[in-house]
Amino acid sequence: MKTKIKKPKILYVEDDIYLSFVTKDNLSLKGYEIICCEDGEQALTAFSNNDFDLCIIDVMLPKLDGFSLAKAIRKENENIPILFLSAKSMKEDRIKGFEIGGDDYITKPFSIEELVLKIEVFLKRSNVKPIKTIEKIIEIGKYCFDFDNLELTENELSQRLTLREAELLSLFCQNRNKILTREDILNNIWNNDSYFLSRSLDVFVSRLRKLLQNDSRLKIENIHGVGFIFKVVDQ
Repeated sequence: MKTKIKKPKILYVEDDIYLSFVTKDNLSLKGYEIICCEDGEQALTAFSNNDFDLCIIDVMLPKLDGFSLAKAIRKENENIPILFLSAKSMKEDRIKGFEIGGDDYITKPFSIEELVLKIEVFLKRSNVKPIKTIEKIIEIGKYCFDFDNLELTENELSQRLTLREAELLSLFCQNRNKILTREDILNNIWNNDSYFLSRSLDVFVSRLRKLLQNDSRLKIENIHGVGFIFKVVDQ
């Protein structure tokens, strides 16, 4: 008797009916289960009633725009990967998407191959190769970092991380007190060093600084023109 393999379930929100049909058809052929919605309100209802593995959200949506939808989704699930689609290429829009918890951004028009590659990066963590093997539990200063559960705990108070935040923190922890270039970080986390055409990396570094701000022994310093160094004192 063959074991039935569960297909990855993706919420795809796009108000362009033709683009939605073509994209869903192609992704279905790749082995994904796609639930399509035409507006933000419909998508939020679908998200609440289903167990998704990933969300692909167009920024410009009727009834509830993509950013507002992502904020609402983050309130229900802090961990699910969110990929934004937009015809806009403005840096400010990209930064806003990352600040509200988005994990990646694709500008229209895009190829199905590019979209599938992005999806696979999120669905298969093994495709994201850190410089060293990921440690599961890491003690840093007064914090306990649990990569598998995407949790950062301080004195029994836990904060939930996004997948990108956890991957970046893991990379820093395993290379503490060593300079990492921007290219090193981008190739390890995003598999593409051209991704820094926006300020995406700086946004994630800023978020990690806030998460670690209660321990003065931990500092993520910017090395101008080179990259970053995660300084850990008295470990």
